[in-house]
Amino acid sequence: MKDLFLPENQILQGDCINVMDSLPEKCIDLVFADPPYNLQLQNELWRPNQTKVDAVSDAWDHFDSFVSYDHFTRCWLSSCRRVLKDNGAIWVIGSYHNIFRVGAILQDLGYWILNDVVWLKTNPMPNFRGVRFTNAHETLIWASKSQHSRYTFNHQAMKSLNEDLQMRSDWLLPICTGAERIKNNGHKAHSTQKPEALLYRVVLSSTLPGDLILDPFFGSGTTGAVAKKLHRRWIGIEEDASYIEIARQRLEAVSIDTIPNDLFDAGKHHQRGKRVPFGRLLEEGLLFPGQCLYFKADHSKTALLRADGKLVIADFIGSIHQAANLLADCPSNGWESWFFEDSAGNLMPIDLLRQRVLKL
Repeated sequence: MKDLFLPENQILQGDCINVMDSLPEKCIDLVFADPPYNLQLQNELWRPNQTKVDAVSDAWDHFDSFVSYDHFTRCWLSSCRRVLKDNGAIWVIGSYHNIFRVGAILQDLGYWILNDVVWLKTNPMPNFRGVRFTNAHETLIWASKSQHSRYTFNHQAMKSLNEDLQMRSDWLLPICTGAERIKNNGHKAHSTQKPEALLYRVVLSSTLPGDLILDPFFGSGTTGAVAKKLHRRWIGIEEDASYIEIARQRLEAVSIDTIPNDLFDAGKHHQRGKRVPFGRLLEEGLLFPGQCLYFKADHSKTALLRADGKLVIADFIGSIHQAANLLADCPSNGWESWFFEDSAGNLMPIDLLRQRVLKL
């Protein structure tokens, strides 16, 4: 049942703990939290060519001591637990600077850790000083509110995204760069903006359409953008007015009104294949739920794309290969059989998008 009295699909300005404490108890289905990492940077970072590295030096990432950071972490995690439904869950992302402290506090507060997921970055920032290994990953902890919570996990949807192979806990995805990285006067608008592909996997795996997702460190609004695209409700909490304006503009640009709700069902159908899973095209934003794909042999024959990478043709739901087989009435390669409409209105084979992902 929807909580009509909640400020859903809104950004709430203020301290995350105070704002969460103003929300009703047990009203949230999922929390995604990207808290300050407490990086403890001592000096500026410079590349070998003497250009300055645009590192995380924001005031919100500075803490006087581990004691103060632990106190802050315990307070916001306690507030999250109060607003989570009994069958709710939380994802927290961090680095080696903070994730072990966060994990211990999660357990101390009664959360039940389900997985730690390693986000392996395809394009990490090098260690310019050459004194340590390149830090090429971040860790996400997925935990239910308690050991007895009946949390949501869309197992088959994750298999579908991964070509019918069970989704592993190591996710190989690029960091946020290029057109996705929001800029302000040529500089990063937010120093720790996460890629939508990462949030797509989090949201699709552990929520259902209509669920309410809370992000207590909303930043540039990635969680809200992905939640909106996948027909989930959301609440964002952010203290910085400049970040709120960035997120507001970003969310206003996301339009989903004409897309049928059933295309966001995680479903139980799955497919098999190798190399680039078709679901990666959705995670990378190259295709989107509700998009129309055109059959190669007859462009009047079309299919609608679901959030988990399945194609819908009337009452049929299946993989790109199964859908091609249906229309061709013979074994067909889905990568070669389906076309999408590009920004110029031209029909192009989806295999071009697969080749683009291979280059990431």
